[in-house]
Amino acid sequence: MSKDIRIKKGLDIKLIGEAEQTTTETTVSGVYAIKPEDFHGITPKLTVKVDTEVKAGSSLFYSKSDERILFPSPVSGKVVEIVRGERRKVLEIKIEADTAQSFVDFEIKEAANMSGEEVKTHLLAAGCWPFVKQRPYDVVANPNQAPKAIFISGYDSAPLAADLDYTLKGKEAELQEAITALTKLTEGKVHVSISKNSTLSPFKDIKGVELHKLYGPHPVGNVSTQIASVNPINKGEAVWVVTPQDLVIIGELLLTGKFNAKRTVAVTGSQFAKPKYITTYIGASIKNAITDAKISEGSRIISGNVLSGKKVSEEGFLGYYSNQITAIPEGDDYELFGWNKPVFDKVSTSRALTFSWLNPRKKYDLNTNTNGEHRAFVVTGAYEEVFPLDIYPMQLLKACMYKDLDEMEALGAYEVAPEDFALTEFICVSKQPHQKILREGLDLMIEELG
Repeated sequence: MSKDIRIKKGLDIKLIGEAEQTTTETTVSGVYAIKPEDFHGITPKLTVKVDTEVKAGSSLFYSKSDERILFPSPVSGKVVEIVRGERRKVLEIKIEADTAQSFVDFEIKEAANMSGEEVKTHLLAAGCWPFVKQRPYDVVANPNQAPKAIFISGYDSAPLAADLDYTLKGKEAELQEAITALTKLTEGKVHVSISKNSTLSPFKDIKGVELHKLYGPHPVGNVSTQIASVNPINKGEAVWVVTPQDLVIIGELLLTGKFNAKRTVAVTGSQFAKPKYITTYIGASIKNAITDAKISEGSRIISGNVLSGKKVSEEGFLGYYSNQITAIPEGDDYELFGWNKPVFDKVSTSRALTFSWLNPRKKYDLNTNTNGEHRAFVVTGAYEEVFPLDIYPMQLLKACMYKDLDEMEALGAYEVAPEDFALTEFICVSKQPHQKILREGLDLMIEELG
């Protein structure tokens, strides 16, 4: 029996460029890259060098703080470049893929017959542990701390997000096997949430979970929103989070013994002539992934969604956790009297000369222009209108800025991730980088509090 999660605060941003439900198979050839910066709090120690031959699932590096946490190659091939930055910091590990893929054999396992420790050991050895993230801090989970619950969001409410009911179609066996394994890792429950409108969700008949239906605007699909509604985090507790596309990889590992990093990616946004779905591998080249989509000039490409994704170039690579590539117009122009005229073509929560509230179903072609300059925080009360958690968002952001750890704890920093502040950043009249501020605050807490 499902339990409902309802929120009223939030904002649905409807954009032009939703992906058509057709999937194109992409070739495996090309260069792939894994970026250690995708894993906050991880200091990488390389296990490969240039010209090393690797298989899909072979370790590229491990965490300096815990040698058991391995980060594998998504494809088989040869390491062609290790890109370093200041002080020889590892930025990217590039692998030129083989046409025919070969895999490390991790042996077929039956999750139902494994103990929790055996599941953990197997996921660590196969390089699947980075798929398990935790609250607090939104980092790779600490395998030495048992979670009080595990959460999986089967619905992504972000703008132009991939339809998980479509991308996970036919993956019921992998999802069930992965969830059976996850139930061994916690004494609490495994919570799965799906959209109220979902009729084809592969999670509907999954066993061993507590199912929730989601009602309300974005960010109802964010895991932090669901955790706060079902099982809030207190100091000293941990909750683990796994995304559905990563569950498929874990399930396939158990069923086949192979680390298969293939996933279905939504290519979305008004700047693509043919928004659609493609199948590719973690760390794929953006240029190869969007070849058939025909991108327009003057575009900003984003690995992820427009709210919490990361800007990349056509020469860049898909993020480790991304299942979406978005392209929208680059906002490099200026509007004459843009601040002093009626606005019909933008989304706004204010009703001062803005009229998006009159037509909530209208889709917009928004660009990246911030429509203002960076300035000091202005107290407007607008953040609370789109922030559903029982937290004071401005006060928490300010505590992060002046690095008051006690105040950050008291204001609920353990419960949130940067993506939870994407909407407050979107509507911010002060043009403050909310997600960056919170990420730096969480990193400081990791460093000082552990």
